[in-house]
Amino acid sequence: MHSGILIVDKPQGMTSHDLVAAVRSRLGLRRVGHAGTLDPMATGALIIGFGQATRLLNVIVGHDKTYETTIRLGQATDTDDADGELLAAGPGVAARVRALSRQQVEQAIREHYTGPIQQVPNAYSAIKVEGRRAYDLARQGQEVRLKARGVTISEFALLGYEPTQARDGSPVVDIRARVTCSSGTYIRALGRDLGRELGVGGHLTVLRRTRVGRFDLADPGLAPRVLTARAVDHTYTDREGRTVTRPKASLDQDRREIQSRALDLVEGARLTMPTIAVDRAQTQTLQHGGFLDLHLDGPTAAITGAQTGVQERLVSILVPRNSRQAKPSAVFALDEA
Repeated sequence: MHSGILIVDKPQGMTSHDLVAAVRSRLGLRRVGHAGTLDPMATGALIIGFGQATRLLNVIVGHDKTYETTIRLGQATDTDDADGELLAAGPGVAARVRALSRQQVEQAIREHYTGPIQQVPNAYSAIKVEGRRAYDLARQGQEVRLKARGVTISEFALLGYEPTQARDGSPVVDIRARVTCSSGTYIRALGRDLGRELGVGGHLTVLRRTRVGRFDLADPGLAPRVLTARAVDHTYTDREGRTVTRPKASLDQDRREIQSRALDLVEGARLTMPTIAVDRAQTQTLQHGGFLDLHLDGPTAAITGAQTGVQERLVSILVPRNSRQAKPSAVFALDEA
């Protein structure tokens, strides 16, 4: 298989790029990418495409997502997660944490963090600022100012509420939550902002992405296709001649198993967007970049072969040209095995 979509259950301790590199190495391919970054601390669904399937990633990345998270109220960090440095608590924080109730937290979520909201991403994010990643600038000690962006929180359900103590003895409250949100939402920022709203500070201690669009780790039909990985120590010499050891992603499956679990172009397209069947004449039109006379509401996969009983093939990703015509935004080679 030269093209496909992989569903990887990312473990902690590695970047999304580390997993892309592991797939690239295991399959011996250069054309590999992912649909939406997960922080090193985060786990869960990472959608990776290889070959022609990388063109599907541009659509998948815009899908809504579901996360399960634990937010620690009472402590803030510079990265808004457990990988960061603790920030000094202001006066009165301990007393406010002790007085905090589940009802207050639920009210703040309901009134301020459900539906359309404005959110400022964390400075330690992958957003580009004048061509450079924000996290690179932040790590160099530069001040990073990111603009607020509109996102939609369709679900922010409180699953657990546990008053406890941090390692330093400070009173904190750990809340477990499930969040379903639009693309571009930063769960770290959500935890940070909830803590600020309550006047106690907050950061994530656990983050797991369970779903990206229809790519759901809980789907029994997809569970056998999910790949797993682990972090292993990798030692190398950097450009300055120093010996460096850092975690490296290692897939638990070999090349043959990865290919057998991959979703092919048609399977991946059907999970990614609506589909339409096209005949031979329409296929030829699309292969030459021509338009079709039909109305579309958004990206749609054109699939050929169903009418003739031969193997189905993904022809194109169609997008609306106007209210009466559709045009191909991506065209796929039909001769690829």
